[in-house]
Amino acid sequence: MATMNSALPSSRSASAARKRQAGKIGWAVLTTVVVAITFFPIYWMVLSTIQPTKYSTFFPPPLIPRGANLSVFSTLFSKYPIWSWLWHSTIVALGATAICIVLSILGAYAISSFRWRGRAIFAVFLLLTQMLPEALIVVPIFRIFTHFPVTGWDLRNNYAGLSLLDAAFIVPVTVWILKNLYDTIPNEVREAAYVDGAGPMRVLVQIMVPLTLPGLVAVGVVAFFYAWNEYLFAQLLTTDNTMYTASVGLGQMKTMLDTPIELQLAAGLIFAVPPVLFYVLMQRYIVAGITAGAVKG
Repeated sequence: MATMNSALPSSRSASAARKRQAGKIGWAVLTTVVVAITFFPIYWMVLSTIQPTKYSTFFPPPLIPRGANLSVFSTLFSKYPIWSWLWHSTIVALGATAICIVLSILGAYAISSFRWRGRAIFAVFLLLTQMLPEALIVVPIFRIFTHFPVTGWDLRNNYAGLSLLDAAFIVPVTVWILKNLYDTIPNEVREAAYVDGAGPMRVLVQIMVPLTLPGLVAVGVVAFFYAWNEYLFAQLLTTDNTMYTASVGLGQMKTMLDTPIELQLAAGLIFAVPPVLFYVLMQRYIVAGITAGAVKG
């Protein structure tokens, strides 16, 4: 009897171990499938770029490369001003990132650290602006940028205007990211600074910003990605083909008479490299910045 009783816990532990092992295998299989589905479009873009076009347009298309045609990259750079497009996108993206960081710091600080009437309503409505489709306000944006209020400036074909517009659409999200981070800083830290004679701006610059530096990196990456990929307003406000950004230039490669699939895929592959490298370099700070506001201290 004692032998039977001692065998029961052993069998139960073996069954639990098998269930845990099966669970691990299931999660591994699921992860593999998700990763494969996620990376397959990238693999297909690379495959269609390097192999001859006749194989990419054949049905069913081969999933393993059949030959290599790397001359497509030399043709791309000789036929289109790729470097200019990349440089223009970098200018716009960095400008939008700088504007977004400054406005997000001030906006998040005002919402998180000060008590004023309508603060909660303002914060909610700020986030609700993200529900407004960009295409819905194309016409008013074009009218405003054609004859900017008060100054009368024409902000078309202007990188500063495009950076400002991109920042305006991403600031509500980045303000909320920083607000959640500022909320995690104990009030005692700010109150101690006030007791020592520091003003609100000094508290912001010397305490809030250094403590939330990973969050600022996350805000910068989000703003950079948005401005780099933005197409609608870049197409609308850029009428000079010498000032095209990467997204607009890639769209202009398709014409009524020709659709150079292999050149478009090669250009898309090149345009995707800078933001991917930027994300890989900043990944640690992005994760720290996004998760820092998950738990309030």
